[in-house]
Amino acid sequence: MTDRLAELTRLFPDLKLSTDPGDMEHHGRDWTRRWPPSPLAIAWPASIDEVQGIVRWANQQGVAVVPSGGRTGLSGGAVAANGELVLSLDRMNRVLDFDPIDRTLTVQAGMALEAVQNAAREHGLIYPVDFAARGSCQIGGNVATNAGGIRVIRYGNTRQWIAGLKVVTGTGELLDLNRGLIKNASGYDLRHLVIGSEGTLGIVVEATLALTAPPPPSQVMLLAIPAMDALMKVFAEARHRLRLEAFEFFTDRALHHVLAHGAQRPFDDAYPFYVVSEFDAADAEAEAAGLAFFEFCLAEGWVVDGAIASSDAQAAALWRLREGITESLAPHKPYKNDVSVRISAVPAFMAEMQALLTREYPDFDVVWFGHIGDGNLHINVLKPTDIDNASFVEQCEHVTSMLVDTLARHGGSISAEHGIGLVKKPWLGSVRSEAEIALMRGIKAVWDPNGIMNPGKLL
Repeated sequence: MTDRLAELTRLFPDLKLSTDPGDMEHHGRDWTRRWPPSPLAIAWPASIDEVQGIVRWANQQGVAVVPSGGRTGLSGGAVAANGELVLSLDRMNRVLDFDPIDRTLTVQAGMALEAVQNAAREHGLIYPVDFAARGSCQIGGNVATNAGGIRVIRYGNTRQWIAGLKVVTGTGELLDLNRGLIKNASGYDLRHLVIGSEGTLGIVVEATLALTAPPPPSQVMLLAIPAMDALMKVFAEARHRLRLEAFEFFTDRALHHVLAHGAQRPFDDAYPFYVVSEFDAADAEAEAAGLAFFEFCLAEGWVVDGAIASSDAQAAALWRLREGITESLAPHKPYKNDVSVRISAVPAFMAEMQALLTREYPDFDVVWFGHIGDGNLHINVLKPTDIDNASFVEQCEHVTSMLVDTLARHGGSISAEHGIGLVKKPWLGSVRSEAEIALMRGIKAVWDPNGIMNPGKLL
């Protein structure tokens, strides 16, 4: 153990600290797997006081700090590749308070999203932000990336559900932001600076989450779509006729990999595109609206096959076809793009994007899927076994530069919900102006004057 770590142990004798190679490997990276982890050590504070003490120690010692949640990110935002101290929130994982009048749940930042959802249900309410990594991602990381997921179309991103935050800044100061207020016209709302800041301003240690009433019973439907130009027609009709909770799209290649990973084939025939939709079905009238929507789309030729879940098990099986995609692709070391455009721009952008990907990746397996109802698409390029990783990334980054130009023509973003991190940092200027980036740098300098908080990420 180095002298610096010995000093940290002396200051906080109860602090859990490790330099075990297995711990360093596991906690020094996220799902990108592109950068070899090389942290100084892993620290697991159990209290806000310990978090503040670690940050103050880091400032004195000139040690960079990488905040670590569930590390399910896909942009390199939680990578510790240059001797940083990884500060894991795993031990700070408790519910602190429930307020039935305000309908808020206050939790420590290391609590897993699924545990938060379960805690809300115990009080007859829901925390509606949801995505496939719910069992391992943590609330602090959700806040740091303004995570979205599969129900944004109805409930919005994480930002909409954060009533208050406690944050330890880059100097070790504790900020109590907004304190659960609904109305608070008292100057800059610093809470929203922290949301989406990717750990570059400070460390989220507590979050007060707004809860809401459960939705009425829902229906899950899988649709087979014959052509890309029908997708948005189906979406428009669904939004017109139904109360949508989710509208998720994926391609035949995505289905291929999920089926190979153990999912059940939904139809006898194969189709180029699929949609999983979920909508309110509280009564016979709402269920009839769902059937009428399907029959209308079938008659128009926008849909060629479909399946409606008649049980919770069937609904889960249909959702697995969408939620299992990322896990099924992981062994293939995919290069990922996470992009967004306005919903109205989706058809034109998708047409250009498909032409670009077909031209530039003639021999690669390209899998795309996304939250079509909020303009967010995920593009996964699978690495062939006969290409080394560096050459593969170089080819993909060349295509990403062209994709960025296409996004710019449609007013889109290179990062919809996974953050900038290390992966997308070269293209930040395609989304933010020079003036905006200068202001962002200025904000970071105030919050983190010594530049120790997740350095090299985002900016």
